[in-house]
Amino acid sequence: MAGNIPLRPHQDLRPRVALILIGAALVLILGRNLLPPGLMRAPDWLVLPFADWINVIFAFLRDDLGLIHVTRAFAAMLEWLLDVTANLLYGKNRWPRLGPLPWSAVAVSMAALGWWLGGWRLAALSGGTFVWIAVMGQWQWAMETLSVIAIAAPFSVLLGLVMGIMAWRWTWAAKLMNPVLNVAQSLPHFAYMIPVVVFIGVGPKAGAIVTIIFSVPPMIRMTELGLRKVPEEVVESGKMGGATAWQLLRKVRIPTARTEILIGVNQVIMQCLAMVVLASFIGMPGLGQKLLQLLQALKIGLSVEIGITIVLIAVVLDRLSKAWAMRQPVHHDETLPWARRHPVLVVWALALVAAFALAQIFPLLHQVPRAQALSVAGPLDVLVDGFIRLVDPVTTWLRWFLITWVLIPLRDGMLWLPFTAVLTGIAAAGWSVGGWRSAAVVVAFFGLIALSGWWDRAMITVYMVGFSVFIAALIGLPLGIWAARSETRAGRMLLLCDSLQTFPSFIYLIPVVMLFGVNDVAVVAAVVTFAAVPLIRYTIEGLRGVPAELVEAAHMSGTTRRQMLWHVRLPMALPVMMVGLNQSVMFSLFMVIIAAFIGTQDLGQELQRALSATDVGKGLVLGLAVAFMGLAVDHLIRRWSESRSAALGL
Repeated sequence: MAGNIPLRPHQDLRPRVALILIGAALVLILGRNLLPPGLMRAPDWLVLPFADWINVIFAFLRDDLGLIHVTRAFAAMLEWLLDVTANLLYGKNRWPRLGPLPWSAVAVSMAALGWWLGGWRLAALSGGTFVWIAVMGQWQWAMETLSVIAIAAPFSVLLGLVMGIMAWRWTWAAKLMNPVLNVAQSLPHFAYMIPVVVFIGVGPKAGAIVTIIFSVPPMIRMTELGLRKVPEEVVESGKMGGATAWQLLRKVRIPTARTEILIGVNQVIMQCLAMVVLASFIGMPGLGQKLLQLLQALKIGLSVEIGITIVLIAVVLDRLSKAWAMRQPVHHDETLPWARRHPVLVVWALALVAAFALAQIFPLLHQVPRAQALSVAGPLDVLVDGFIRLVDPVTTWLRWFLITWVLIPLRDGMLWLPFTAVLTGIAAAGWSVGGWRSAAVVVAFFGLIALSGWWDRAMITVYMVGFSVFIAALIGLPLGIWAARSETRAGRMLLLCDSLQTFPSFIYLIPVVMLFGVNDVAVVAAVVTFAAVPLIRYTIEGLRGVPAELVEAAHMSGTTRRQMLWHVRLPMALPVMMVGLNQSVMFSLFMVIIAAFIGTQDLGQELQRALSATDVGKGLVLGLAVAFMGLAVDHLIRRWSESRSAALGL
């Protein structure tokens, strides 16, 4: 009978080949002392001068092709627009010379926008945030940040919309864009800044351009996704009405894809805020620059004040843009008076007039001087100092233990491994999940890192990310499982995750610097906090998404709660949970690179040096090394999830 069972040789060989590769990796590790130097690290003759090649290409584009003149012309146009928003929002002496607008008028306008999009709660949050900014004396810094977002976000949305339509319309465009978008969304923030500094210089216009480039990819993807999801019957209805191809796109397809496109707008706005804060490294004024200066001076109280403002702005922008995405068009009875059809607009206009009038009478409603502003920095410093003294024995011991017994041994262990053994182990992982093609893909990614000459720095990054994700999983998975047991707990935890994901990554550095100082432990703590969020979120969503009929069948068979979790819910939720692991790795890579500001000797530190030296070639090579690590992990997890989902019939 056994001879009648059909065999699938490629399925049978896959685990065997993976075991052979693992055995080969172990042989290389155990025989390390006998290996020639060329098998320990890529020999010098094999290291390719990628950075020099990239610098030559950039010099050709900049000087020989004259691309610098095009970029400078675009930057000049952008600078003019930035001057307009800067004049209106914080009074920079530029055309139209009308500003600055009174802070009370801006707060009233934001409250009205919140009321129109989401009711009185969103109005209170939006208006209250801008009141906080004004009375805390942070108005100019916040407006410097928002003046750039106000220009960069529309450019990103328009560019992303056009490119998303191209990707939807033409298959060749989608095939061309997808790998570029995959790499672009895996590149760390600093890798975007270096070419912009070379072509544009530093300052607000450079910050705006790097923000536009960084925030475009999600808009392209969401536009393409939304247009592909438009039901065919809707398009047929438009054709039957005699619509042309342009009319179908403008009046049928785009309105039908409205929700996905507006979710893309939400992602653009949040990406813009994240990059504008980090663009302080290239001379972008605003909240990010102030926070950077305060963290460097270890002024924790003032850092927390700025951090609260950045978080509030992030939450407000996120809530407003999500409310806009979810809000459906309202059609009023045309017989109603105009004021009845637009009550929010009427109230806003009256409140705006009142705000302008009162600002002329009471100067504090126009601008709150820094000397008269409120501050909680003093009490915060006292509170933080007391808290640090209280927990200092624990944090000191933890810092010593982690550095001495965990981080240094892990780092040394990663650097001790022959690069050939690591590549062989990676090939084994690829072969086990996707055969020779997956093995070739992941080995190619890490092989290019070896050929770049940055293997040791990359391994330091790998050890920090690997350890951080491991700790994040130890925290995030139990929390997600606990929260998923109750609808109320799940809702509250998902709300917390939503809020934490709106925070720009720079914010996570404040508490860890406060607790651990400037060292590798602080970096790991920041990465763990940042990386635990997607693990919690996708664990909850995966467990809550298990089909009810499957759970009911398991109940009827007499399973206990523990058996239900381990034998039903977790196996079914695992593909979704792996998406969370994938995001956790990507978040960790980004955070490790940003956290190089407070320590580490990984790729992030070299990226910051490349940024300081405006070395485009080195910066892009380092950025691509980080991207390749993320793409390799993404490929492995995605292939495993696909095969697992197929096995479960999902």
